[in-house]
Amino acid sequence: MSNAAQPTADSDERIKEISAFRNALIRPELGGIVGTIAVFTFFLLFAFDSGMFNSQGIMNWSIVSAQFMIIAVGACLLMIAGEFDLSVGSMIGFAGMMIAIFSVTYSWPVWIAILVTFVLCTAIGAFNGWIVVRTGLPSFIVTLAFLFILRGFTIFLPQVIERKTIIGGILDKAEGDWLAPVFGGKILKGLFTWMGDAGMIATFERGTKAGQPVVDGIPMLIVWALALILFGHVLLTKTKFGNWIFAAGGDPEAARNSGVPVNRVKILMFMFTAFCATVFAVCQVMEFGSAGADRGLLKEFEAIIAVVIGGALLTGGYGSVLGAALGALIFGVVQQGLFFAGVESSLFRVFLGVILLGAVILNTYIRRIITGER
Repeated sequence: MSNAAQPTADSDERIKEISAFRNALIRPELGGIVGTIAVFTFFLLFAFDSGMFNSQGIMNWSIVSAQFMIIAVGACLLMIAGEFDLSVGSMIGFAGMMIAIFSVTYSWPVWIAILVTFVLCTAIGAFNGWIVVRTGLPSFIVTLAFLFILRGFTIFLPQVIERKTIIGGILDKAEGDWLAPVFGGKILKGLFTWMGDAGMIATFERGTKAGQPVVDGIPMLIVWALALILFGHVLLTKTKFGNWIFAAGGDPEAARNSGVPVNRVKILMFMFTAFCATVFAVCQVMEFGSAGADRGLLKEFEAIIAVVIGGALLTGGYGSVLGAALGALIFGVVQQGLFFAGVESSLFRVFLGVILLGAVILNTYIRRIITGER
């Protein structure tokens, strides 16, 4: 009797064979990788001599990209879990204003103001998630309501307390604080000083900073972005909880029947999204030394666009933190690159619309490949 009909460990008739090319095509990071290569190629050709790729230029678009990355990580995990949070931008403005009111107006130590703000904002995120899972309302509607609620409080509170919408003086209050440098400091200053002395990076030629490197360290904003990307990627791809996130967004009912705590997963993802928005807000407040009622405008949409460019499906259950990070990198490079290339900066919004449309069309095609839908 022939052995040809016997199943082997390497061939299982229940598993559909997919070619290597087709397998690569459905990787969520594909769009981000292609977009990143295209964007860098474009600006290397048209803005190479503009200063975009010297030490100061690289630091400029790295900081902007890191800002997008911080909020994109939270938005990515939440979207994979099948939900949206449109209150991210308002949460950024609200968190920054709370830190300013607590530390400047009420003279709390800055570290207490930061910790209380984190607790307050993640509690609001939990409340967002609780309303969504308890009522069954679309997260789009619930978080849209909180977009207006938080923005309203961000404008109302400083006007009532300080009679203005911008509160400064935070850097003075943060002097000597142990927690403030974790969000507003820099690392590797000695390395950059050595690189400046060795002529590897540019230094100031005159003034009080003559001889010092133009770039004197890596801001903690970038460190936070890299740490959150690493945490999100490991959580999503190396842990059981990561499988729960995919399951909660892919087919919630099947996940519940399999024992996955879908509601708990979704609420935790809302809390993590609020946490990421607060990290962004604290870094921004420590950079500018002030909080403004208009901070964070439209950031919720930019985070979602970065995630979509990174390959996540709007229907949930599919996506990648690394892809979202690449989407954020594209944003940062293009926003700064248009300036270096001498292009009107308002065209950045045109770019956002065009690239969002292209990413959605590409993701729809990928979804049809995955599901076999015609």
